Amino acid sequence: MKIMIDLNILLDVIQKREPHFDASAKILALAAKNKINAQLPSHCLTTLHYIVQKHANTDKANIAIDWVLKEMHIQPETERNFLRARALPMTDFEDAVVAAIAESSGCTVIITRNVTDFKKSPIPAVTPEEFLATFPKIA
Repeated sequence: MKIMIDLNILLDVIQKREPHFDASAKILALAAKNKINAQLPSHCLTTLHYIVQKHANTDKANIAIDWVLKEMHIQPETERNFLRARALPMTDFEDAVVAAIAESSGCTVIITRNVTDFKKSPIPAVTPEEFLATFPKIA
């Protein structure tokens, strides 16, 4: 099962954000165990590095990036993805880009805590808790 992971899931774990940490950590553990085929838009890497470096340090930012590169598949943004994102009836452009990349890479679901902004996405979005409840055999 190919799944797009939104950046907020990674940030929940890296920043230990409660009450979201546990469910998001379970999603990332599924990716690390190859129980899900986790995809991540490439723009998330630069944002992730920036945030971790700003709140911790460069070494921790590099460790985070290395883990993501080892455990997830990075999907590139292309002109076609951006054009598709602009055509989607979504109000948040960054979320529309995530949806367009999920669609073009064949993902069946987007895991995010921000499901409201994905209501008009061509790929359904669910929270980590919803995903874990819907697919208990994977977890």
